[in-house]
Amino acid sequence: MYKVVVPGDFISDEVNRAGEGTYVDEGKVYAMHYGIVNDKGEIKVVALSGKYVPTNGDIVIGKIVEISFPYWIVDIASPYEARLHNSEFAGTRRDKIEFGDMNKYLDLGDLIVAKVLNVDALMRVNLTLRDEFKIGDRGRLIEISHTKVPRVIGRSGSMIKMLKEKCNCFVFVAKNGRIWIKGRDADMNLALEVVLMISNEAHTSGLTDRVAHFLDSFKKNREGDRE
Repeated sequence: MYKVVVPGDFISDEVNRAGEGTYVDEGKVYAMHYGIVNDKGEIKVVALSGKYVPTNGDIVIGKIVEISFPYWIVDIASPYEARLHNSEFAGTRRDKIEFGDMNKYLDLGDLIVAKVLNVDALMRVNLTLRDEFKIGDRGRLIEISHTKVPRVIGRSGSMIKMLKEKCNCFVFVAKNGRIWIKGRDADMNLALEVVLMISNEAHTSGLTDRVAHFLDSFKKNREGDRE
């Protein structure tokens, strides 16, 4: 029987199995978004909301899932697989990548920031890399519905600016609903909580004010604990 979860639902104590669509907090695995739990191998939450459909020019966060010379195959949280040709690799524009050497540049599981170069009539998606393209090991990846991205960014960037400043984190929001957060653990926990709050309440009015009040209250309580 399928188990349906909502953001924040407890899933497991097996943190070593936490996979896509989950996050770990205090030694427990929780659901990152609304979806169905798949616990074969890694514990994953498969989102039930509408999938992202890429368009030319979109900036996305992708995961290398296969190497098929001369392409890296990239998961971009879409029903359509994306391809990154080795000629697009930013660090090798003067050098040809030989067969068997592609994993020296990008390997399975690596996270990248890329731009959708084009989408053809058969929905074959081709990518090109951004200048700062590879996401390191430190930080956390959050995945929300791509439809909630405008709410996380806010009008004229107001929400994302507040999130960065008050959580004291680097926050990068990609068009495909993946968000990269980097900072101290406590700050990342706070940013994660706020992003999930925004995602869950994206349809409501007055959200910016509620988020600001939440962050201010959290900061006040934290400063009070230090006294």
